Amino acid sequence: MSSYHPISNLTTASKVIERLFLNRLRLQLLGSRNFSRLQSAYRRGHSTETALLHVLNGVYAAADQKKVTTLVGLDISAAFDTIDHDVLLKRLDQRFGVRDAASSWLRSYLTNRQQFVKLGCHSSAVMPCDSGVPQGSVLAPLLFTAYTAPVSDLIESFGVCCHSVR
Repeated sequence: MSSYHPISNLTTASKVIERLFLNRLRLQLLGSRNFSRLQSAYRRGHSTETALLHVLNGVYAAADQKKVTTLVGLDISAAFDTIDHDVLLKRLDQRFGVRDAASSWLRSYLTNRQQFVKLGCHSSAVMPCDSGVPQGSVLAPLLFTAYTAPVSDLIESFGVCCHSVR
């Protein structure tokens, strides 16, 4: 049961609106100096392959210079479910300049969501969904990336190279 997470069932109109908003939000975030240059997701010409090539190049270059290299890979379980809405909206405002109508729309999009579990003909009670971004939404990965953006800055402040693919 711990591996199950909610998936958002969205109407076609909602999917179209999300996709339109995603295109504008992506431009805003990618145009910001606060979007990590070593963030491969959502960048034209960047992928997990280019991230892997960059990491391997760093490892090989360090080995050529007889330096010790440590590679740490993180997979954060239930990551999308743990996002605090207020922190996300504040981060989008302060780091990426997402304000006014866009911020209001996002707040409306994230808040007052509900969830329940349905198995066959049985359903659980409806519960509020007070944190996280909607799974299955085209916006979820980019919002998660914006939410975790300061992590790269923190890691790099210690002189450690950090590359993100999500």
